[in-house]
Amino acid sequence: MTVLTALKPASATLPAGNERTSASRRAAPHRICIAQGDGIGPEIMEATLRVLAAARAPLEVRPVQMGLSCWNAGVTSGIDASTWDSIRELGVLLKGPLSTPQGAGMKSLNVTLRKRLGLFANVRPVRAYMPYVHSHHPGMDLVVIRENEEDLYAGIEHRQTDDVVQCLKLVSRQGSERVIRYAFEYARTRKRQRLTCMTKDNIMKLTDGLFHRVFDEVAREYPDVETEHLIVDIGMARAAAEPDRFDVIVTPNLYGDILSDVVAEVSGSVGMAPSANIGRHAAVFEAIHGSAPDIAGRNLANPSGLLLAAAKMLAHLGEGDIAELIHDAWLRTIEDGVHTADVYQSATSVRRAGTDTFADAVIERLGERPRALRPSAYPRHRLALFDPVERAPARKCPVGVDVFVHARTTPEQLAGRLCGAGAREFRLQMITNRGVQVWPAGLPETLCTDHWRCRFVLQNPGNRKFHDQVLGLLHALSQAGIEWIKTEQLYTFDEEPGYSLAQGQ
Repeated sequence: MTVLTALKPASATLPAGNERTSASRRAAPHRICIAQGDGIGPEIMEATLRVLAAARAPLEVRPVQMGLSCWNAGVTSGIDASTWDSIRELGVLLKGPLSTPQGAGMKSLNVTLRKRLGLFANVRPVRAYMPYVHSHHPGMDLVVIRENEEDLYAGIEHRQTDDVVQCLKLVSRQGSERVIRYAFEYARTRKRQRLTCMTKDNIMKLTDGLFHRVFDEVAREYPDVETEHLIVDIGMARAAAEPDRFDVIVTPNLYGDILSDVVAEVSGSVGMAPSANIGRHAAVFEAIHGSAPDIAGRNLANPSGLLLAAAKMLAHLGEGDIAELIHDAWLRTIEDGVHTADVYQSATSVRRAGTDTFADAVIERLGERPRALRPSAYPRHRLALFDPVERAPARKCPVGVDVFVHARTTPEQLAGRLCGAGAREFRLQMITNRGVQVWPAGLPETLCTDHWRCRFVLQNPGNRKFHDQVLGLLHALSQAGIEWIKTEQLYTFDEEPGYSLAQGQ
């Protein structure tokens, strides 16, 4: 078993009577895991831990293994078995960037971490630091909170025909409510003024519609937080062009992944952006940038992203005073023109610092506050996490079934074969191809593949023998030589359709 090691305070001393550290001097140490990462990971982790020690952060660290060292040892998930035990025991991981070996993916490792540990909220604050770091948006200061477990990132994909593959988009009420309620709590405790929800529910009325509906429901419990909803395409365009109009944004998984990278890039300080992944039982903190193996070992890497992630970690642990101490010293360092090569500019930079000298500069400024940039502000307690509200199940009534068919044919020919199969309990209502209605009343211009959705509706909805009827339908189609590949049962919930119409229906 790996022994926890307490961070040893550096030789730098803090100003006497510093109120922002007095509480933490008395606190019992927080036990955390650290994964150094690959490429520049060990360098920026060493710099970050030195700053944490100098700030007297009450931490005991346990190194864990993940990334290239695990992949090279044949661990296909990229995460050592003992690492899972350590993270589950200690509940917090500070992680350096990881490299992507051939045949494996950083994305898969991150998704594995998030899902297995229940890290439902990804939090990415993005801020401009003009004039010290160039940005076209000097007033930018926003936070993207992204749902972390569901949506298309469920990763459920199938090849169904020669021409067509599918990816299932899964959105749950519980998953939506957890991240949305977290976003409201975040906005309230960080004294943010407005929370924006972005979805595409004008097209995906059920999945994105559920996320939007839950947002509106939860918003009624937070009258002190101003809210708005934007369709994600216009919302993302505005975030790229006018990011300073946003405060906190909450959005489903895929949109949040794209949006957080877009706003970090337009801020001009993508290498400085931290990230937090929050769950009820564990949390992971990291920089958003990659492992940059081309500069590894050259003392060139900017440790800012990981250092600010460590500040977020301290706030998560209830050590907001130490988080402010470190963050303000970092801001003061930036103001003084001590910059690493990635953000160095002759007009505002005074000294080009390496990874280690940048950390030294932050340590030297512990106890100082920024003079031009806005000081940091962290809460002094952990953010509350709430379980989703339990709800009574809806009245569920079967009304039909969508049968997906693999065939190279025309809509009219397929309709004739389906109607001739002799399924008496059902009536063929329509056929779609890639979501577009092609029978009845289809248009010849519509491109058709070999993948068809055939909607059968019950002649007598609500029959208790529904599943037997579906099996009878599928048997009849098989007897008629029709290759069905999957089904989706159609239900109403409290008399509302739980399925979408066809495009053009």
